[in-house]
Amino acid sequence: MPTTVITGSASGIGAATAALLRATGHSLITVDLRDADILADLSTPAGRSTALAQVLARCDGRLDGLVLCAGLGAQVDPASLVVSVNYFGAVELLDGLLPALQKGQNPAAVVVSSVASAHLPWDKNPIAAHLEAGEEAKAQAVVMAAGARGGNLAYAGSKNALTVAVRRRAAAWGAAGVRLNTVAPGATETPLLQAGLQDPRYSEAIKNFTAPIARRADAAEVASVIGFLMGSGASFVHGAQFHVDGGIDAVYRPTQF
Repeated sequence: MPTTVITGSASGIGAATAALLRATGHSLITVDLRDADILADLSTPAGRSTALAQVLARCDGRLDGLVLCAGLGAQVDPASLVVSVNYFGAVELLDGLLPALQKGQNPAAVVVSSVASAHLPWDKNPIAAHLEAGEEAKAQAVVMAAGARGGNLAYAGSKNALTVAVRRRAAAWGAAGVRLNTVAPGATETPLLQAGLQDPRYSEAIKNFTAPIARRADAAEVASVIGFLMGSGASFVHGAQFHVDGGIDAVYRPTQF
């Protein structure tokens, strides 16, 4: 029975993924602010250190899988929290748990990014360099200085940098024998999306964010792709980003892929 860690397991895509992985025989170690095996706040360095230490203690230093679903939406105040959770809450756990994954059987990791990761290019992302350099406070300051644009910048900028961080790790993780991929959901029926719809700053944009498949995804539809990437059927899939967005990225960027 593979041992797999999943963050953001209490709701949304994380909860759907946890249910799927349990049903397919994974022994889970769940991490969230509530209703999880490990309660940790990934928005703070101390919370991330706590999560790492407790995960390693529970798995005795050996993991077969890692799914990083924890994330915040653009509507969260202050927007600096979005940067901390979406980027540092994922990257620090990736790096901290790689040695344990190297000891696992057919190990794999999946990071939940976003279709927004491709809509703010790296070379136009004002927080990209700070995130890659590990300069959390500087990235937060840029976001907070953006005023009303801060939430969108924090979300798209952090997800863009997160996908780049995964891709930059493809060579080292492949050499270590651990597969690593991202999924990029579009609009998905989750508590995070509902919170955005209830915020007057973002509700109209979310309502108008429509895909060729003219509906929102169910969280289970995203989870099914994560489950595939974690399994033996994806044994040669590495360093890739899978859009689960109903075609929205193809509409926005038909010549870029």
